[in-house]
Amino acid sequence: MTPLFSALGHLAKGLALAAVVASPLIAVQNVRAGHENIIEGHYEKSSGAGLVLMVSLKRAR
Repeated sequence: MTPLFSALGHLAKGLALAAVVASPLIAVQNVRAGHENIIEGHYEKSSGAGLVLMVSLKRAR
C-alpha cells in the first residue's frame, strides 16, 4: 500500500469514529421539549413511619 492509501484509510476511520461519537449529540439537539412534558402531581406528606421502622430495625441488630 502506498502512503496515500494508508492516509486515506486512517482518515476514513477517523471520520467514521467522529460520526459515531457526534450522532448522540446531534440527536439531542433535535429533541423539542415543551412545557407540557413536565410531570407534575400532588404528593401527600408521608407520616415518617418508614424512618421510625428503619431506626428500630437498626437498633435491633
